[in-house]
Amino acid sequence: MKFKIIYVLALVAAVYTSCKKDLGNYNYSPPSEPVVTGLANKTFAALLGDTLTIKPTVTLAGADPLKDLDFEWHITVQELLTEVSYKGYPLKTVYNLGPGDRACKLTITDKRNGLFYNYDFKITGTTQFSAGSIVLSNDNGATKVSFVKPDKTVLADIYQALNKQTLPATPVQLYYSKPLPYQPNTKEEYWILCNEPGKSGVVVDASTLLRKTDFSAQFFTPPASITTGYLEPFLGPVQMGTVPTGVINGKLYVGVSSTAPFADDYGKFANEQAGNYNMSKYFYHGSSYFLGYDVTSKSFISFGGDGTYAGKNYKIDTLNKGFDPTNVGLDNLIFMKAAEAGSSYAFFKTGTTVTELNFAYPMGNDRTFKGLGKRPFKGASLVNDNTIWVANRINVFYFSSNDKIYRYNPINEDLRVLDANLGGKTVSMMKISLDDNTLTVGASGTVYTLDISTSKMGNIVNTITGIPGAPVDIVIK
Repeated sequence: MKFKIIYVLALVAAVYTSCKKDLGNYNYSPPSEPVVTGLANKTFAALLGDTLTIKPTVTLAGADPLKDLDFEWHITVQELLTEVSYKGYPLKTVYNLGPGDRACKLTITDKRNGLFYNYDFKITGTTQFSAGSIVLSNDNGATKVSFVKPDKTVLADIYQALNKQTLPATPVQLYYSKPLPYQPNTKEEYWILCNEPGKSGVVVDASTLLRKTDFSAQFFTPPASITTGYLEPFLGPVQMGTVPTGVINGKLYVGVSSTAPFADDYGKFANEQAGNYNMSKYFYHGSSYFLGYDVTSKSFISFGGDGTYAGKNYKIDTLNKGFDPTNVGLDNLIFMKAAEAGSSYAFFKTGTTVTELNFAYPMGNDRTFKGLGKRPFKGASLVNDNTIWVANRINVFYFSSNDKIYRYNPINEDLRVLDANLGGKTVSMMKISLDDNTLTVGASGTVYTLDISTSKMGNIVNTITGIPGAPVDIVIK
């Protein structure tokens, strides 16, 4: 009986004790959490060499966030496979991590209890050359590169000012080697292409315009001489922004794409595409073929999608007898605009005669060349040795004649002069926008923007002056 009483008393004591402890748990108050506004998932611009300050609003109920919290900022530099850390609040530093997007994270640690909180954001590094236009010009035989800021301020001959050296003579093209979104850690460059004997041009960093190397370094084994016709980014079903393709020394070259996009040899030129041909600089890259013109055999030639030379090994449509593509008989191709759908056009000049060819070389497995037509070009009297051509996506052509620009529609042979008054300056450059709505035109010392959108006839909507010499090419970022 005594044992039972003792057992009951022990049980009561245990219940009382546990209830007392439970009562204490109901009085527990968790510590406050930091509240951060103006940071999470935001992107901050950082100008290289300028002070970057990021100061989000931080509150901490019942405490002092500056005393009770630790702040650590983490910035990932992906191309270097490293992370840079800063401590303290706010983040304030001279930004020196280069241009491009940076994944970042702020880690806040509560010193009262050791809990930590993460907030993701981004930094986009820029330079003064991240937005604007790069202009290549010919100043009485000397090659000049200038930069035009968004406010139209011109940094004339900026390459000379930055690099303390002159460029090769005879400028021909400003090639933009621009990485695509799926090409991380890949170099972004401008290739200043020139045709001075023994000096083919230089490669500069797109963010700083500082010289990196000579253009000849883009070849595994540089040719003895390099004469550039025209280069463009490799196009097709899969586009590769930093893989070039084009005509050099009359041969087709295709950049290497078998390595990682950030590898040193990615996009470099190996050997020319072998074959017995001398190719015009005007060519077309379809979804699975190249189409060019051999000025020696005076015929159209084809290449496989990888650049393998096929020559005149294509079928010819016998129902369309406008001309024989294997024996055109003309060697001075002055412009060609080809496409896989619809008509393509080529223009040849012999003396004062300009011949217009209309043809089709459609997509698909049946590569049948259709010589649709051959006729004298209606605007032949306006074409001279300095005439520059461009065309939009629906085969409306624009060509220059001294200080005038003409619009030509081959469907009805409609020929009209544009409204732009260039003050007697000879056109030295023309580029058409991707949306076909504007022409960027260069003439001595000046770059004009012309409106050629629907119902407009080339009125000048923007003018930039202060370019040294005659513009040759432009890249608008």
